[in-house]
Amino acid sequence: MTPKQAGFFMPAEWTPHERCWMMWPCRAEVWPDMTATMQDFTAVAHAIREFEPVTMTVNPKDEAKARNYLGSDIDIAIFGIDDSWSRDAGPCFLIDDKGNHAGVNFSFNAWGGKYQPFDGDDRFSSFVLNETGARQFTSKLIAEGGGISVDGEGTILTTESCFPNPNRNPDWTKVEIEQELLEMLGGEKVIWLPGDWDEVETDGHVDGIAAFVAPGKVLVEIPGDPKAEHYDIMLENYETLVSQTDAKGRELELVLLRDASEFESIGDIFCNCYVNSYFANGGVVMPKYGIPGDDQAAEIVQSLFPDRKISQVSINNIALGGGGIHCITQQQPA
Repeated sequence: MTPKQAGFFMPAEWTPHERCWMMWPCRAEVWPDMTATMQDFTAVAHAIREFEPVTMTVNPKDEAKARNYLGSDIDIAIFGIDDSWSRDAGPCFLIDDKGNHAGVNFSFNAWGGKYQPFDGDDRFSSFVLNETGARQFTSKLIAEGGGISVDGEGTILTTESCFPNPNRNPDWTKVEIEQELLEMLGGEKVIWLPGDWDEVETDGHVDGIAAFVAPGKVLVEIPGDPKAEHYDIMLENYETLVSQTDAKGRELELVLLRDASEFESIGDIFCNCYVNSYFANGGVVMPKYGIPGDDQAAEIVQSLFPDRKISQVSINNIALGGGGIHCITQQQPA
């Protein structure tokens, strides 16, 4: 029986949470300054803790250091993780109308085998679900949480450059992938964006492009500089969403948000994405790059969530590893 057949579905990220799950940075090859990265992870964890409990999963070898940084207000779980991207290695949590909880263990291969080893991260999802006591469903589809955005009402956003990529699911057709997503996440409709085949770290995760912020409403990132390397593909993603309807038949309202391309980033995988944020209980935890665009982005997000506190955290060191705040977090529904 699939989750959908059992009555489960993935709720929207802005609905109430039990807690947030994170993974402590441990793959030194990803970040040039591990000390600065640990400081950024700590800052994000404490920003989220203002709104809801946080559990940081830590590799046994890093326990003492993590406890020293995090302090007593962040819960710690010990597990043999390989990397630090909880959104992608963690489970996609599900609920049903009776208040039961479950989760999907998608297969994980480190974004197409880009890093070794990844077997610990492949088991991380099941570890989290065991810790929470949630019912487990397992899928053979290689997929990551950063590759989807849901509205909680049956609509799933994803990209053609990610899960259908030969480095993940070479034996699956696009139709088969779509059906698996619908069954595993309790969806009714998948909207496919082109993604970004030139994005070398995640192969164009949707959480670097667009995110549902309310039923029928999508926040879409566009480069602030028309000369930006990914301008054309990001514009194509936006144009694909124009006149799209969701699972309920509503035409999507699109809210544009300029990225942080004015920031002089370092390296090819720097994450300059404001959409890549975390919707906490009563707040939104957003990236801050130390540029004028920070205030503009916060104003737009505040207009979308007028009753929530906007908390901006400097993530320049995290961004050097190719991800942002959404990438290092995973919400557990209340």
